[in-house]
Amino acid sequence: MAIFKQTKGFWLSMAAAIAVFGIIQFLFMNELLNIYYENTLFSIAINIILAVSLHLIIGITGQFSIGHAGFLAVGAYASAIITMKLGLPFGLALIVGGLAAAVAGLIIGIPSLRLKGDYLAIATLGFGEIVRIFLLNIDYVGGASGMRVSPLTTWPWVFFAMLITLLVIRNFTNSTHGRACISIREDEIASDAMGINTTYYKVTAFALGAFFAGVAGGLFAHNFYIIQPSNFGFLKSFDILIFVVLGGLGSMSGAVIAAILLTIISTFLQDYSETRMIIYSLVLIVMMLYRPQGLLGTKEITSLFKKRRSVDGGATNDSKNTVA
Repeated sequence: MAIFKQTKGFWLSMAAAIAVFGIIQFLFMNELLNIYYENTLFSIAINIILAVSLHLIIGITGQFSIGHAGFLAVGAYASAIITMKLGLPFGLALIVGGLAAAVAGLIIGIPSLRLKGDYLAIATLGFGEIVRIFLLNIDYVGGASGMRVSPLTTWPWVFFAMLITLLVIRNFTNSTHGRACISIREDEIASDAMGINTTYYKVTAFALGAFFAGVAGGLFAHNFYIIQPSNFGFLKSFDILIFVVLGGLGSMSGAVIAAILLTIISTFLQDYSETRMIIYSLVLIVMMLYRPQGLLGTKEITSLFKKRRSVDGGATNDSKNTVA
């Protein structure tokens, strides 16, 4: 029965997702949404991919990484080279961008994921800055002036990339490998004592998160006419980190909700970059003071609805017993 309920809920979620895709696609085809709303929707979907991919690293595995913009940059430039320099299809470019970012995740992950806490954060921050400086000095991709890219990102591409990311990371989290990552987050020493290869699972989560960040980079690069190394600085990593922290460390639903809310806020404040950072800082301060676990903590939004239904059902049974 539990499997049936889970399958039924899965198909209901898929049907709702397809319905949302169809409605928005209809609006685009009939030109009922202008370029402003189109870019906003694309940014929301790309930020959801980035938030969920970092959620796997920080929220599930407990590895504090602040260099996610480095993987975004690797995916963006790798995919741009595939389409602009080699003239290959956009779908292949997204896969190559993701694989390039995953390889970068392995390169930085294998030596550095033996570190913990602040030391790991510093190492990942250094990786992000190394990538940015490296791109600044490579003339093949335009250096500091940037690289011109054809706007190939469309609503079907960005939506289904987001949907696949959500499904893969959700299934990974619910698998035995995901449970091993969660055990590492809760107590790495105890996990190691129980025979879990902590370094292997940390590197795996890091590479998987980097892969989807690279896919997001490909979508990001082909959503505009030019990409520059300055687009992938520390502040970009900070933006992605806020999605995860605000939503709740360990909650994929929270990361998605935070990405949607903060993307909309950033869109309205895009002409006031300083104001946006002040608002972000105030949000973090308030969250740390009054709800340090984030919007949803480690819970998913579906579990909250299930809990509500069970409470309502219990109250109904109690009232029936009282009447009887």
